[in-house]
Amino acid sequence: MGAGSPLFYDDPVQLAKGDGVWLEATDGTRYLDLYNNVPCVGHANPRVAAAVAEQAATLNVHSRYLHDSVVDYAERLLGLHHDGIESMIMACSGTEATEMALRMARILTGKRGLICTDATYHGNSSLVGKMTRLPFGEDRSGIRAIHTPQVYRALDPGLSEADLCQLHLDELRAMIDDMEANGGFAGLMLCTILANEGLPNPPASWIEQATAMVHEAGGMVIGDEVQAGFGRSGQWWGYETMGFVPDIVCMGKPMGNGMPMSAVASSHHNVTTFRAQHRYFNTFASSPLQAAAGMAVIDEIIDRELIPQVATVGGGLLSRLSELQADTAPMGDVRGHGLFIGIDWVVPGTTDPDVEGAGRMVEALKQRGILLGKAGQHGNVLKIRPPIVFEAEHADLFVDAFSDAVAAF
Repeated sequence: MGAGSPLFYDDPVQLAKGDGVWLEATDGTRYLDLYNNVPCVGHANPRVAAAVAEQAATLNVHSRYLHDSVVDYAERLLGLHHDGIESMIMACSGTEATEMALRMARILTGKRGLICTDATYHGNSSLVGKMTRLPFGEDRSGIRAIHTPQVYRALDPGLSEADLCQLHLDELRAMIDDMEANGGFAGLMLCTILANEGLPNPPASWIEQATAMVHEAGGMVIGDEVQAGFGRSGQWWGYETMGFVPDIVCMGKPMGNGMPMSAVASSHHNVTTFRAQHRYFNTFASSPLQAAAGMAVIDEIIDRELIPQVATVGGGLLSRLSELQADTAPMGDVRGHGLFIGIDWVVPGTTDPDVEGAGRMVEALKQRGILLGKAGQHGNVLKIRPPIVFEAEHADLFVDAFSDAVAAF
């Protein structure tokens, strides 16, 4: 594997099996999983496992053959999006989907300039990777970053929310104008709920006004749903939760509940134009096996009414954590959408990120049978992102463990 392979925890966990929201280590220790959104409808989901097994025992081939199930899956998935999302190209990873989206924006506009936030992550390819932790003001091959729009750790703490919104809009406008004068502006890419940025709440109406500004300049808005999609936010898509309409949508992680799947989707015109100029294909994508897994995931979400459950359970958990915040000084901010919640861990009495303290909390919760991670611009945001089959009883277990860890902190 190579020295330095990334692993979670000071003492990494060796897992043996999973079931729903539970994971079991080889030593028999059971953990409540509040981290993994890839198995969005639960670890070892019987319906998905059966669909994959049946299809694998029947047929799985190269993507350049015809198979009804692939078309049926594409039609069903696209039908869950807004009317402007009509066609899609399948791949195997979020990186591939976001790579295609960026190339699509450049091809469709005939321009190169791309904008992201200064705390984002969209993948690992040579193009997409240029967006990772891109400092404000730096240019990486036509890609530049705006400051992450946020209310809690505001760019100018002395401003009202309306003035803060305008400050961020003015920054975006200046960057677009500069790009137009130096090679042209192609588009803005955002994780729809700003997940890797730490789920910050942007100033009210910023995202809608930013979308309008991009369109006015002839650019495209790319919504990255790799983390936010498939019910995570309490609606099918994060862009619905945040109140804007992207031109291009990227999907990934939860699509196949562990089967490597991703897709980029847009209008039929946009996808067709892209295909005419970019010979993209993927040996393992658009396969009957992917379609079987993807269809089973959608069936589970709909038949088990998981999206309303996400909204209810996630809303309740957010409220309970917000109540704990009043008496827990390091909990600087509690925020999120559905079953994606962030706790901004700070030095008490300040908004200064406490990265070391957040790491200790992650380890303390592991010792109490809870698995979660940390993320955000500074790496100090406790990231709560369980499979969406997470229920109220599981939230109770987490809150009890969290309260105990806080008391011992």
